[in-house]
Amino acid sequence: MPESAMSAQLHTTPLNAAHRVANARMVDFGGWDMPVNYGSQIEEHHAVRTDAGMFDVSHMRVVDLKGEQVRAFLTRAIANNVAKLKVSGKALYSCLLNPQATVIDDLIVYYFTEDYFRLVVNAGTADKDIAWLQQLNSDWNTGLTITSRNDLAILAVQGPNARAKVWEVLPETQAASEELKPFNAAQIGEVMIARTGYTGEDGFEVVLPATQIENFWNQLIAAGVRPCGLGARDTLRLEAGMNLYGQDMDETINPLNAGLAWTIDLVSERDFVGKEALVAQGQTQQFLGLLLLDKGGVLRGHQVVHTEHGDGEITSGTFSPSLQQSIAMARLPLGVAIGDTVHVAIRDKKLAARVVKMPFVRNGKSQLS
Repeated sequence: MPESAMSAQLHTTPLNAAHRVANARMVDFGGWDMPVNYGSQIEEHHAVRTDAGMFDVSHMRVVDLKGEQVRAFLTRAIANNVAKLKVSGKALYSCLLNPQATVIDDLIVYYFTEDYFRLVVNAGTADKDIAWLQQLNSDWNTGLTITSRNDLAILAVQGPNARAKVWEVLPETQAASEELKPFNAAQIGEVMIARTGYTGEDGFEVVLPATQIENFWNQLIAAGVRPCGLGARDTLRLEAGMNLYGQDMDETINPLNAGLAWTIDLVSERDFVGKEALVAQGQTQQFLGLLLLDKGGVLRGHQVVHTEHGDGEITSGTFSPSLQQSIAMARLPLGVAIGDTVHVAIRDKKLAARVVKMPFVRNGKSQLS
């Protein structure tokens, strides 16, 4: 099948033509025609760690929730506690659970006013998420308006110089976004600037009308920001110890077994969907990092990890460009401890790896002791 016919069957972002002009290598990513790299994945990775790179994440979905009961609704609907959101623009990372306490999705929720919250959800789960929220809205009779903002696009600009580059292109946003702390956002007209990201570096995720995204992209290129694809995004997020939905957790996984206890509020008496099942199940595995010690292989998802306490499994693995070593995230038995040596089955070998605390890299620096 010709590439043009194949891509026509996939979902595309408003930047699809711009990716092709930039000679991106395009792949089918969960039904979306997305760039995996623009030549050198390694150079894109290092650009984010040392300067500034940008990622088209317009396949992710912005969902606006409005109504008088929106805070009460989200208090019950998500696993983290929106009571923490007291200042306009403050953001919260959370799991959206089903009644069986497995993960429908992981998302970010932004608070703007008492009758207006915004969610950013994953591409592959967006329709499922919205249907679930609409069902809860109906079941609980909360009367919310839940709007999928297909008219918006998202660009993640990441790296030590990322914020300065955004201000160079959008100087009108600097005053409102300069003092933002991490995990906070500001709305400037039709544009939302959030100091969030998925790389372990500083930067912004910029939400703006889809009709404006290509011009913004081109202006950032002119300002020296490097286009980056899914390949670099994966190595960066893995170095930063950040979960990927569909690999590190999904609707078969209890979030406590995916290292996501920090995103779930079990301290307050607040009830939420999945809480009863989550408390009953508890944690039966732990989520830790691995650093390959032996030569002769690369850590990858689904490889079996042999430990003195039983077997575990790698969920995500890669060769780290920053550390020049193979790293992985793994679900391991509870008895395994930081510093232990375990063995990973790679083809016909059992290669030694050290159990480490994540993240591996943060703000361009190794976090391994």
